[in-house]
Amino acid sequence: MDAGSCNGCEVELGSVFGPVYDAERYGARLVASPRHADALVVTGPVTRNMAEPLTRAYEAVPDPTLVVALGDCARNCGVFADAYGVVGAVGDVVPVDVEVAGCPPRPEAIVEALRTLTGR
Repeated sequence: MDAGSCNGCEVELGSVFGPVYDAERYGARLVASPRHADALVVTGPVTRNMAEPLTRAYEAVPDPTLVVALGDCARNCGVFADAYGVVGAVGDVVPVDVEVAGCPPRPEAIVEALRTLTGR
């Protein structure tokens, strides 16, 4: 879920599910609905307009709900810290289980975080 990012993390996340890194071999798949998900991957700082949709998406994920804060902006607001339209980091809105550092994070770091969640 993009909570207000610049889309740099999404580009790297897309490459993680491409043929080079192939995250599906570790049991991670992208799904269209949070109701079908086991984890919620969130990018960007949480903007005022996305705080409620993020909370609703979190509530829609079946228990146990796992949250990955992907990138520096999701972890601590990054370059968007103290911006007028930013509520805070992902952890300020929903509980975070795994954080992936970087701006944007390297695909290898994203795969490592997904492997931590899947246990593969």
